[in-house]
Amino acid sequence: MGAGHAHRLYRHAHSPVHALPPHTKLAAAFAFVIVVVSTPREAMWAFAVYAVLLAAVARAAQVPAVFLLKRLLIEIPFVAFAVLMPFVAQGERVDVLGMSLSVNGLWGAWNVLAKGTLGVATSVLLASTIELRELLLGLQRLRLPPLLVQIASFMIRYGDVIADEMRRMRIARESRGFEASGVRHWGVLAKSAGALFIRSYERGERVHLAMVSRGYTGSMPVIDEVTASRAQWSYAFALPVAALAVCLLGWIL
Repeated sequence: MGAGHAHRLYRHAHSPVHALPPHTKLAAAFAFVIVVVSTPREAMWAFAVYAVLLAAVARAAQVPAVFLLKRLLIEIPFVAFAVLMPFVAQGERVDVLGMSLSVNGLWGAWNVLAKGTLGVATSVLLASTIELRELLLGLQRLRLPPLLVQIASFMIRYGDVIADEMRRMRIARESRGFEASGVRHWGVLAKSAGALFIRSYERGERVHLAMVSRGYTGSMPVIDEVTASRAQWSYAFALPVAALAVCLLGWIL
C-alpha cells in the first residue's frame, strides 16, 4: 500500500498518540466505546468524565478543538432523531416549556446523544492519529479476516481512481454546456451513473486479470509486521481502563 493514500481526517503531528502502534489504538478505541455504551444512562456525570478523558487524549494528540468539533457535525442526523424521541415515545409524560414530553423519550434522547457523540468523537480522534496504511496494518495485526483486509485495501487504493473518473465525467458534461438545474436533467445524471458503474466494473476486471497474471491466488502478501511493547499497550489502554473505573462507579452509585 502506497504511503500517498492520505485521508482528510488525518492530522499529521509528532505526538505520543501518533507514535503508538496502530493495533493498540484500534483496540483501545474499541474498548473505550464498549465501556461507554455499557454505562447506565442515569449516570450523567460519567459521560462528562468521558468527555474530559477524550479532551485529554485530543490534547496529547495535538488535535485542536475546532478540528474535532467540525467533524462531529456528521452526527447531525442522529441528533435530529434524538430530538424527535421525546415527542413520539410512549409512557409517562412531563410538561417542559408547555410541551408534553415522554420521560422515556427524554432518557432515550439523552442516551443516544451522549453515547453517540462520545463514539463519534472517539472515531474522529482515531482517524486523526492513524493513516490509512497504518489502519490496514492494525487490522491485519488484530487478526481481522484477510478477505476483509483485502477489500478495505482495494477500496482505499481505487476509491480515488473512481472519484477522479467522476470528476472527468463532470468536466466533460460541463464543457458541452450541461448544467443540472432541475428534474428534467435527472436522466442525464442517471446515464452518467450507469456509465461510471460500467467503467468501474471493467477496470476491476482488468485489475483482477493483471493480479492473476502476476500470481494472485486469492490472498495478498503479508504487509510489514508491526509490534507493540508492554509499555505501549499500557499507554494505549490508559483511556479505556480509566473509563472502565468510571463505568463501574456509575453502576454502583
